[in-house]
Amino acid sequence: MADIRDPALAEQGEARIAWALKEMPVLRLLQQRLADERPLQGVRISACLHITTETANLARTLQIAGADLVLCASNPLSTQDDVAAALVSNSAIPVFAIRGESTEVYYQHIRAALAHQPQLTMDDGADLVSELHKTRTDLLAGMIGGTEETTTGVIRLRAMARAGALQYPIVAVNDAMTKHLFDNRYGTGQSALDGIIRATNILLAGKTFTVVGYGWCGRGLALRARGHGAHVIVCEVDPLRALEASMDGYRVMPLQDAARESDFMVTVTGDKHAIDAEHLQVMKDGCVLANAGHFNVEINIPALAAMSTGKTRPRTAVEEFTLKDGRILRLLAEGRLVNLAAAEGHPSAVMDMSFANQVLCAIHLFQHHGQLARSVHGVPAEIDQEIARLKLAAMDIHIDQLTDAQERYLNSWQEGT
Repeated sequence: MADIRDPALAEQGEARIAWALKEMPVLRLLQQRLADERPLQGVRISACLHITTETANLARTLQIAGADLVLCASNPLSTQDDVAAALVSNSAIPVFAIRGESTEVYYQHIRAALAHQPQLTMDDGADLVSELHKTRTDLLAGMIGGTEETTTGVIRLRAMARAGALQYPIVAVNDAMTKHLFDNRYGTGQSALDGIIRATNILLAGKTFTVVGYGWCGRGLALRARGHGAHVIVCEVDPLRALEASMDGYRVMPLQDAARESDFMVTVTGDKHAIDAEHLQVMKDGCVLANAGHFNVEINIPALAAMSTGKTRPRTAVEEFTLKDGRILRLLAEGRLVNLAAAEGHPSAVMDMSFANQVLCAIHLFQHHGQLARSVHGVPAEIDQEIARLKLAAMDIHIDQLTDAQERYLNSWQEGT
């Protein structure tokens, strides 16, 4: 069973999956190792992820490890239909994902993935875990664990854990050093700008570019926007991050003030209505709005629609809203993740580390079944270190090692100055 747009797209998808794998040396090394070990033999996994070329290589690595896998989309506009076709036709992996699917179909697909009766879940935003806890509580007794890929999802899952609602252990893959230091910073930095440029073809040099949120994704986006010659403003609610942004050389100010002068405003917060009605009311004519955080709630789109007399679509991923006072505001990718809805998502080289974390954490959860509390857990340090070592080896980069004397010094208290 599967629900995809067109099986005839499989050949095109296969070529692009192979292209991505060339930039994913850690997954290639894991595939070689896991083919013999098959540590996930027969384990049922349901994964709610962006259906991209990189995800296809994750799926095939899990399959090589022995997993019985079903995929659904974690975002209605991020699915690459040719990739879905290749996975179904060439790997016999059931996929429930169609680019542009309605919200109703999106949740139908999540329920189809849950019908697989998973023992492990993989999530990108926690919609799968949330739906399982709401509508398929009959599956909870058989759950081994799950992984979560995003900041937004980790926030939701920690809220569930605090409320006593989370009924099985989840590993926060998002918080691994080999994930957020690279995927969030370098991946989002490059891919979000890629989406914005593809969508608009507007020159960034000399423009005022506001980054709303200065977490790891915001840091990467600000860095890359400055590299394009933009004048970067950062808006934050956390005083430590605001201070860091200022010392990194960016202007820091309230969002209300930034809205008056920005040519681009991009949210990377993981929160609701980061850009709200009061900001839209004072926004500069022609401002481009985009979201690189997660769900399409970071920009208050209903408020924008209510303030408008109409909208047009001058380009594929651009909606122009004409406000009642004559100003025009431009929304990219319907407020969804601009890097996936208007481009191809993160480069394969950074997803290589993120997805290696997914594979090794799934194995870790299976091997420690019944030993972990029903909570959100960090990625074990040894997994993080192993992935970093494999990535360095693949890049032919060599580093020093501590001597025995240095190890003893660091682990003792007797020696002083």
